[in-house]
Amino acid sequence: MRNVCEKGELLLLVTPYLRLESNFLRLDQDAVHVTALMSREDAIFGLRSPELRMRFPYGHQFYEAPTRTLGVGMTRGRQSLSLALPTVMNMDDYRASHRVDRVGRLMATFSSRKYDLLVANVVNLSTSGVRIFAQRDFEEGEVDVDDIIHIALTVTPEIVINSKAKVRYVKDRILGLEFRPRPEGALLDTFARWVFQKQEEELIIQSGRGGADEERSGAAHRAETAPGLALVSSDADLEARLREILKDLPPLARVAPGTQNMKDLAASTRSLVLFHVASLGMDDRKRIRILLEALGGKVPFLLLGTGVDNGALFELGSELKAVSVYVLGATSSGLLPRLLQGILRKHFPTA
Repeated sequence: MRNVCEKGELLLLVTPYLRLESNFLRLDQDAVHVTALMSREDAIFGLRSPELRMRFPYGHQFYEAPTRTLGVGMTRGRQSLSLALPTVMNMDDYRASHRVDRVGRLMATFSSRKYDLLVANVVNLSTSGVRIFAQRDFEEGEVDVDDIIHIALTVTPEIVINSKAKVRYVKDRILGLEFRPRPEGALLDTFARWVFQKQEEELIIQSGRGGADEERSGAAHRAETAPGLALVSSDADLEARLREILKDLPPLARVAPGTQNMKDLAASTRSLVLFHVASLGMDDRKRIRILLEALGGKVPFLLLGTGVDNGALFELGSELKAVSVYVLGATSSGLLPRLLQGILRKHFPTA
């Protein structure tokens, strides 16, 4: 981990509902410091999760490890987030897991045994090799397994491959090539970072549609309606503010706190419920519990606090098994819409 800190390597901080990009800054004996591209409040509310994990590339591997937030401060003149040092570090097998299939219209040139220069489309790509589709049929004996050929391709202006490669696979016009030698140094760092980001983009795409078939087959009897946001609150001003903040999300409807209204929400089963918590007195806590009992655990809910203590709201959210907790301050940084979008994707995959 010391090496990635010295390089200022890219990392992602991931919860079940959020992916936030950051960079390593410094390693201490008991913590690792990373850039905090969010406010103190967002760091507290967005990343305070028992399922928080850090993911980052290093060399030809990607690493993932559980962690937790320790605090927000300043490192090297930049706002930083302190994370607990992982006790376990998982390394993914690069060859099996980290190949980019969505490469766009990427072209390559390569040589044959006769040193003819041929053109191909890139099918998929990793830092260890590439699969290409030649633009014409091969002549007999023109290319064969174990041949050492030359390949050139430009992935980005910063990632230019111009090296030898060993032919590992040949079928019709398709070639599987292993770079010889593999990229290293600054080129490898940039290349691995590009692959890492492409893989994360693919995960986001898959999370948006993952489980959709199961959702449809398991609920064929239910009308397929888009999920909505239900604000349980008596505060009309809060509703107006949230409508502006959440204008790019599914429609928001305010519901007055009441047992029958909660039963109606539970019957819809396609709502994410935002429980407004403006006070944490004993009577208020009791009222929230009564309303949640009426929901019957049938829809996900988030505790949305205004003017309440952060720590106390988190304790209540943990006790009530809220999917998340958020305290809305005087200004909004844009994290709340991202958080809600992540919750909607996870609980309503067809959204």
